Amino acid sequence: MIPRLNRSDSGQAFPIYITVVAGLLFLAFAYLAVGQAATNRNGAQTAADAAVLAAAQETRDQLAGEWAENVENPASWQEIFDGVVPGLDDTCWRADQLAALNDAQIDACALDGPLGYRVEVTVDEPVGDSIVPGTESKYARASAIAVIEPSCAFELPEGDTEADVLPKLTCKDQDWELDPEDLSELPEPQDLFDVHLAD
Repeated sequence: MIPRLNRSDSGQAFPIYITVVAGLLFLAFAYLAVGQAATNRNGAQTAADAAVLAAAQETRDQLAGEWAENVENPASWQEIFDGVVPGLDDTCWRADQLAALNDAQIDACALDGPLGYRVEVTVDEPVGDSIVPGTESKYARASAIAVIEPSCAFELPEGDTEADVLPKLTCKDQDWELDPEDLSELPEPQDLFDVHLAD
């Protein structure tokens, strides 16, 4: 004999079913909100990283230009490699460009020591509507620091540093024998300096 379901039992199970489904939907929307926030945060960090690297690379190029202009004066090389060069142009405009390409804007951009930059950005688009109140007006922010590191080593010759012989320059395991009579081939900025995000 097949047992019959008690109508009162099935009626009691329905509210439990509705509660479980509502709980699962709430969890799904909560995970979606967390995912939205994480995506926005990742976008902000990408924009900050790109912006700070652009500013630092522009400064690196200026330092490399200074070195090339003073290549026949080895006494000045170390200061250039240390970033102690007066009159360099502000390169935060490059940070602005890269932030804009990544749908963000610069909140702050400044030197972080003679060989580094720090930027802070805010993304252009808010997190958006979600089950978390107030997210529609929240904007992800991020910051990043880039470091410019000299990649070359050299030893000054004794006596007159503006003599006919220039020091051998070793950059990233490559030796550069510099001839004052023929300076048509010089290291590139990326040979002279390494630019990377700070850990």
